[in-house]
Amino acid sequence: MRYALRIVGLAGAILFSTAFIFTFSVPEFVENIGKDFIKNKIEAQTREKIERLTFSSTNTTLNKFADKILKNNHTQIEQLQNDLKFKAHEKLAEVVAKMRDLSCECRTQYEKQLERDTKAQILTLQNANEKLTEFMQYKYMEVANKLKTDLRIFTGSNVVIFMLLLIISFFKPQAIIHLFLPGILLVISTLVCSYFYLFEQNWFFTIIYDTYLGWGYLLYLGFVFGFLCDIVFNGAKITTEIINSVLEAIGSTLTVVSC
Repeated sequence: MRYALRIVGLAGAILFSTAFIFTFSVPEFVENIGKDFIKNKIEAQTREKIERLTFSSTNTTLNKFADKILKNNHTQIEQLQNDLKFKAHEKLAEVVAKMRDLSCECRTQYEKQLERDTKAQILTLQNANEKLTEFMQYKYMEVANKLKTDLRIFTGSNVVIFMLLLIISFFKPQAIIHLFLPGILLVISTLVCSYFYLFEQNWFFTIIYDTYLGWGYLLYLGFVFGFLCDIVFNGAKITTEIINSVLEAIGSTLTVVSC
């Protein structure tokens, strides 16, 4: 049992620390594994932006008149928006290919924009087609950088938890049975995340990308961390009660004592 627990702790720490290091040492790592998610995210945000577009309202009598007519003609506006969405879909593959080129100067340009917290905006239907590429390039860097940050939080927090599990198994050998509870929870979460990454990759990145699901996962790790704290600082009293309750529920006569 002791060796099995330590193998789990060591394997988890190696797996997530490797991924964590890659986000720093391999520049294209995150963009390669998350390319489909990034593309889908840009497409969704571009479509959302287009749906909010209207014709410009300048002070000229002609533009005011045109704006008034178009506000009363929803069919024409929808047609213009649909045409723009089609053009956006055509441009997207080209933009993603260009932005994934690490030597492209456009990456530096939009990286600086992100640092200054300035945003590319499409203001009107008239100039939208010209601004579309600029908007998608900015969004590419925004999504890619955000995904990189969130992936580092995800992998880094897992490294910490698995390392704690491994270290505590050496310093509290009498609590090996108790450590199996947080150990099992970590194995389950790792298997679930591995499944999503291998077979439902967009869902995996959706979970860790600045969503309530992502925060929920961190709360889950906090829950596991609570068990580790109970084992180290509280003699595993709470963990012991939970384990004994589970054993009793399945009809086992075994009991675990606190340490």
